[in-house]
Amino acid sequence: MNVWTDVLPWAVPAAAIVVAVILFAWRGFARRRGRRQRPGFQSYQPELLEALYKDSPIFFAVVDRHGRFLVVNRDPSSLLGYTEREMAGRPFLHIVDEDHKALTEDVFRRTLNGERCAHDIRVIHKGGHGVDLQIHTTPLVRRGRTVGIVVFVLDISERKRSMDRIHYMAYYDDMTGLPNRRWFTNHLREKLDENAAQNRQLCVVYLDVDRLKLVNASFGRDFGDMLLMLVAERLTRQFRLPGQLARMEGDEFAAMFDDFVHPNEAVKRVEQLQRLFEEPFELNGVPIQLTLSVGAALSGSGGDAVTLLRMAETAMQRVKENGKNDYLFYSSGLERADVANLKLHHELRRGLQNGEFILYFQPLFSLESGRVTGLEALVRWNHPERGLISPGEFVKAAEESGFIVGLGDWVLEEACRQNKAWQDAGLPPVPVSVNLSLRQFLQRNLVGKIADALARTGLDPGYLDLEITESMTMDVERAGQLLRELKELGVHISIDDFGTGYSSFHHLKTFPIDRLKLDRRFLSDVGRNPGDAAIAAAIIMMGHSLNLRVTAEGVENEEQVAFLRKHRCDEIQGYYASPPLPASQIPDLLRKRS
Repeated sequence: MNVWTDVLPWAVPAAAIVVAVILFAWRGFARRRGRRQRPGFQSYQPELLEALYKDSPIFFAVVDRHGRFLVVNRDPSSLLGYTEREMAGRPFLHIVDEDHKALTEDVFRRTLNGERCAHDIRVIHKGGHGVDLQIHTTPLVRRGRTVGIVVFVLDISERKRSMDRIHYMAYYDDMTGLPNRRWFTNHLREKLDENAAQNRQLCVVYLDVDRLKLVNASFGRDFGDMLLMLVAERLTRQFRLPGQLARMEGDEFAAMFDDFVHPNEAVKRVEQLQRLFEEPFELNGVPIQLTLSVGAALSGSGGDAVTLLRMAETAMQRVKENGKNDYLFYSSGLERADVANLKLHHELRRGLQNGEFILYFQPLFSLESGRVTGLEALVRWNHPERGLISPGEFVKAAEESGFIVGLGDWVLEEACRQNKAWQDAGLPPVPVSVNLSLRQFLQRNLVGKIADALARTGLDPGYLDLEITESMTMDVERAGQLLRELKELGVHISIDDFGTGYSSFHHLKTFPIDRLKLDRRFLSDVGRNPGDAAIAAAIIMMGHSLNLRVTAEGVENEEQVAFLRKHRCDEIQGYYASPPLPASQIPDLLRKRS
């Protein structure tokens, strides 16, 4: 690269004026200062003019009043591909790009009227490619009459390419070539103003490609990147106009459309977008089925471009939270719910610090003897303003915020402490059951935490029953190792809500399980639904064949009890036998039913 290309972009305006003054006003300048010049200064003028003309680092040309090349100060072939002979007499406009001819003509017209001008133009190299130039023009005056134009030229192609690259990196996604969030937000702002002037609505959609992270984890990042480019290509079928589609980050995209009149038409467009992904992708011979979670917001919802985009993203996040590959249009209630969730997360942590959580215990009864065989610990929130709150109202928020780990640790230790207190009071000893959340189960120090809780409370491990769900055992190797370590502590292990997850007979045989808890859904309609009855009977028989106790959850009526007796279920739990009870009522129950 020529060093002058780096140094001169900022110096050209001043340099152009200086050279022009020296070349075309030298004589007058010398006459005015002749008396102060050393003797012989006049004799150097020819040499100085020749040096400035031939050795100037700035390329310049002189054109006549008709724009034809008269002379250039050095060989132009390295810049334009033409020789000096080929340039002589050629109109300057002949080498100018078609899109820049009108601008160049205007510059020359203004210069002939006595104005000095500076502009960026593009000319066509003899080889056919474009060359970006920065030109500075000054009138060439002889005896008071403008006889031509001096055009000072600087090649700015490399600088322009660098600027274009910087602009691309700032406003476009390097992988897909789509606009990025910054570009899309600016364009959305312009479209909103344009549509408002025309009294038209606009719809913004925020898209999340479901399961793409799973593809990355399964096949590697390169495979996932190629799949992401295929996703972008398919989305462009729906959003063909420039600026309609952008990649935000990761596996998220945003798009806009305004070719609708009624909001129902926008709904149809979003549904059409989801159908676009019904056909699986194929990469390296592997079929990959992907789906979209879509949030949408109409410009009628109010707000500027940033607000509208946030609304669509909020709706998309709510779709993801619900675990469905669906779409949802934004409504003000969504944000109110988000604010309520944030408030709930704060209140949960404050509640644990302030001792607002308490335990209720739901008994398990032997179906044969009617005696209490266990107590399941269930957490309740004694809210200072709302009163007693059931887990269904706060457990999901606790899981989302990660608070479920701290709450679960408290439940574990409090249940052990309470059970030990009952035993110390001389009550008949029975195991206490504690549900483990998925987040708790995934902790590396789970075994140590349980051992510490038992040690602090003094409860015999044989009186603690840990309840897990089938989904926690999907990672068979890790789950098996963890369950074996828990069994070594001496605790019991139950699988809760059995029949709704992914357990196989092999896992049940190899995992150190003590009890299956039959999910309540198989009992709710057992008298009228032969399918549910068959599943419930099969689970009871399978559990017994594996030497496992079987407990039926959610037992509410005599018909269900009769069915369970017929199939020799071991235990029942539910409102038919007893609702969850506060700790203060458990001693009387144990005295009477144990």
